[in-house]
Amino acid sequence: MYGYDEPVYLISVVAKLMNIHPQTLRQYEREGLLKPSRTEGRMRLYSQRDIDKLKVILTLARDMGVNLAGIDIILQLKEEIERLQKEIDELRKNQPSIPKNRSVVVKKNNYQIILVESEKS
Repeated sequence: MYGYDEPVYLISVVAKLMNIHPQTLRQYEREGLLKPSRTEGRMRLYSQRDIDKLKVILTLARDMGVNLAGIDIILQLKEEIERLQKEIDELRKNQPSIPKNRSVVVKKNNYQIILVESEKS
């Protein structure tokens, strides 16, 4: 079986699978929304991660009416949130002695991460 990030799907397969025109995939690549791998012969190969990202793009475009510029911003924000969540998880893992009802403030570069344990209702 192939890994999640392993590029194995040709553009024609992805287009058929997602019910879109191959030119749409090329446009998404030109816009920077997708970055498929390339073979030595310059053929595009998509991974399962690319297909999952494409599903998000198509949902935003088809179901929510978001234009390509908006999709780009949403994807960037989504990646930033995921990165920050990993950083928060790492901070929590490395600070096990902090009581749950206390806050943690860590200054990194030009921003602060503030962890506050929420009260459970």
